[in-house]
Amino acid sequence: MIDFTSIQQMLDDTARSGLPLWDNIRRCDCHAQGITPEQSWEKMSFLLDTMKASDRDYREEDRSHSGLVGGDGGKMARYAQEGHTLCGPFLSQVMAGALRMGECNACMKRIVAAPTAGACGVLPAVLLPYETQFGATHDQLVEALYVASGFGMIIATRASISGAEGGCQAEIGSAAAMAAPALVHLQGGSPEQMANACAMAVKNLLGLVCDPVGGLVEVPCVKRNVIGAMDALSAAQMALAGIESRVPPDQVLDAMAEVGRSLPHTLRETGKGGLAATPFGQQYAPKDL
Repeated sequence: MIDFTSIQQMLDDTARSGLPLWDNIRRCDCHAQGITPEQSWEKMSFLLDTMKASDRDYREEDRSHSGLVGGDGGKMARYAQEGHTLCGPFLSQVMAGALRMGECNACMKRIVAAPTAGACGVLPAVLLPYETQFGATHDQLVEALYVASGFGMIIATRASISGAEGGCQAEIGSAAAMAAPALVHLQGGSPEQMANACAMAVKNLLGLVCDPVGGLVEVPCVKRNVIGAMDALSAAQMALAGIESRVPPDQVLDAMAEVGRSLPHTLRETGKGGLAATPFGQQYAPKDL
């Protein structure tokens, strides 16, 4: 576990180290785990390879056990290929990638929890199309994963990455807040811009409830991965443009923690509130499965 308890502490330590942010995060990871930089890199590279393999293994015909999830990733990919999308080819591929990975999780395929299984689609949805669109190398994507992991660990320490504890803001929100600084890194942004991207991504989804239909990580979870990915892209672009979070990043995370504690239990992964409590959702309540 990385020892940082605040984003500011991580930025200050990185400045003192003289290392790029990603490499300082790796250094801390090596110290915490008692491993070499090469061993740490190998592990992170494996996670990237696993994301790519999971995306390749997607099958449009697969369906979740409940039948609620499956096929949407393929629909979006075909729509993107038609060339008449509202969002253009890159964003359409991001959306398709998020759907594919979320569906892979719902269909019990191997995924990388980033930071959780329910939010597994956000990071690969922005990183894998970025590789194709902008010609990023494998090593650059691994560096981006280090950046994402550093911010993710601080979010987990200072707020939460658990839907049961903090609502979906803690899952999809955290994933977006990890992906946004990773994108800023890939675009050559500064650590401060990465921190602002993280903060803005969290603010955009602050208060997002966790209300899975039937208690399953399917509806609305899969489609919320799309929202998380788009949130990460918008937050990253704002930060790269020089736009800053007026509320300091660490204070944003503290607010996230407070909001999570304030959510009623019905909106924290119990499947008893929100969309799960609608007439449609009640059809899939656990007693009916």
